[in-house]
Amino acid sequence: MKIIIVGAGEVGYNIAKRLSSENKRVIVIDTDENAINRLGENLDVQTITASGSNPKVLIEAGIQDTDILLAVTDSDEVNLVACLMANIISPDTKKLARVRNSDFDPYHTRFQMENPHIDTIINPETEVVNTIRKLVKIPGAVDVGTFVEGQVKYVGIRIDSDCPMVGIKLIDFPLKFDKNRPLIAAIIRKNEVIVPRGSDQVTCGDLIYFVCETRKLEKILELFGIKIQPIRNVLIIGGGRVGERLAKNFEKDGIKTKIVEANINRCHYLSTQMEKTIILHGDGADQKLFLEENAGQSDAVICVTNEDETNILVSLLAKNMGVKNTITRIGKSSYFPLLGSIGIEKVVSPRVSAISSILKEVRKGKVLSDISIFCEKGEFIEAIAIESSGITDKLLKKISFPKGSLLVCIIREGQIIIPTGDSIIEPSDRIILFAVKDAIKKLEKLLTVKLGFF
Repeated sequence: MKIIIVGAGEVGYNIAKRLSSENKRVIVIDTDENAINRLGENLDVQTITASGSNPKVLIEAGIQDTDILLAVTDSDEVNLVACLMANIISPDTKKLARVRNSDFDPYHTRFQMENPHIDTIINPETEVVNTIRKLVKIPGAVDVGTFVEGQVKYVGIRIDSDCPMVGIKLIDFPLKFDKNRPLIAAIIRKNEVIVPRGSDQVTCGDLIYFVCETRKLEKILELFGIKIQPIRNVLIIGGGRVGERLAKNFEKDGIKTKIVEANINRCHYLSTQMEKTIILHGDGADQKLFLEENAGQSDAVICVTNEDETNILVSLLAKNMGVKNTITRIGKSSYFPLLGSIGIEKVVSPRVSAISSILKEVRKGKVLSDISIFCEKGEFIEAIAIESSGITDKLLKKISFPKGSLLVCIIREGQIIIPTGDSIIEPSDRIILFAVKDAIKKLEKLLTVKLGFF
């Protein structure tokens, strides 16, 4: 598979790193010579220092025999023009564009149906807002997402010593917790992702990911000792695009919201956009402001400025004031391994959201969603089982799933099935799988149609 990436920033770099590690042929185009040099020195990809929206450059890069064009620069306009030129030169190339400005939102459908015929429009900031809204509602969760149009959820929970599941082998879960038991898809222990087997136990300090039907989530959280509490008031630090979108959604949800924004002009703008949200001009890291606004009494403090360091500092300050539900936006991937050790666990990242959206389109087989977790060391994959692939019409215990992968559930005619060794995947079933990074390539082959089928 050949992929051209226009944009060598954080998103472009990390998706190039991911795809090149899976032996995809990757070409990255950017005008920033330093960004291109960074890619060339660290990754096995081809690089071009030029504008990815220039038709001559796209032709020289081989757009006409390219499977996918990813336009992920920081400029919406450059991304749109890159897709436009690609569509004119090579209409069969699949096109994905990152478009963040909300002013373009009403035109997304036209961008897809008309020129430039963009196959997928990615707005990672919208995904971040949706993730934050889910995290706010589950105080004990450090990660949460949905499959099957919201019918199935995955949740990441940090296990403490009071959790009733500590010390119990997974094979004993049915006896202990009956039909409402969670399916543990992954255990993160000492920064390593473990795909569990029946003999594994949940231990204090583990970060575990489980999957369940959305309608059973509240009961399952109670098994972990977690009770969902209503969110009444929220403090947002940062009034940028994410903060604005978030506040508008909280207004619709009836949640009392305050935004702290350092730029006075942005404050004036926000005050014209909001109906009930209180706009405060000031430094979010100012402890005096926190005390004056009773930040410690907030049900949640959400730090979404464009500065990672500010977001980390404010989150720690809020925790020190007694706020248990803090959510931190992080852009730089280098910070991720350090955050858990300083007590910051509810983290959202536009970069990770963008990569998940892109991977869904790149994966072979009928992949419906692809969600990376824990510094991209693991992935949840939602797909349609294809007739004559390597997984249909066989007992699961007869299928050689790659080491480090797990079938999480089967969805058939609206019914959620927790699989056993005697389960059979039928053609057109929806399936959800979990896999560590090293198992993805083999799992991808298992999901695709065998050549002999034709």
